[in-house]
Amino acid sequence: MMERMVDELVSESIRVKTRFFSEQRVRIAAAAGVMVDACRSGKKVLLFGNGGSAADAQHIAAEFVGRFGPDRPPLAAIALTTDTSALTAIANDYGYNHVFSRQVAALGAPGDVAIGISTSGNSPSVVEALDTARSRRLITMGFTGETGGKMQGRADHLFCVPSRTTARIQETHIMLAHILCDLVDRALFPEAYPEK
Repeated sequence: MMERMVDELVSESIRVKTRFFSEQRVRIAAAAGVMVDACRSGKKVLLFGNGGSAADAQHIAAEFVGRFGPDRPPLAAIALTTDTSALTAIANDYGYNHVFSRQVAALGAPGDVAIGISTSGNSPSVVEALDTARSRRLITMGFTGETGGKMQGRADHLFCVPSRTTARIQETHIMLAHILCDLVDRALFPEAYPEK
């Protein structure tokens, strides 16, 4: 019984990923190109989300600032989910919906890339931060689920995973993030990736 469930869950995850990446490869390549241009211009990536999406934001930021694959210079990325003093002060003084938008307003500059992550697409704190980013001329990207929710129309590059199951959406989000990191790395630092 349990073994069969493992097979079914793995198969479902593979189905979701296969469909998403086959449908989105052109959009993913375009988004990677935008991120490459931003990094070349000395811009930064701001990432935000709640719960598991907060963990994904931190994971992705670490791939840029540390390294993704071979050693290379660090790239500027900030997860807006990690400064507990800012998060609690903003939530206390302005309300939780503003925890990311205030940071985007403080830290974001035109040409930076803002990546909002919400499996439902309806997280008020993420939606508001994307609105703030757009008003300040940041490039906006959204990672979300099947419908896109309220993130529809709020991101220059919106990636809707074709599932309503949070786990399947999150699994696809982190694979999407890894592919973007890989594409950015290879474009910016080809010398670190010698041809085989």
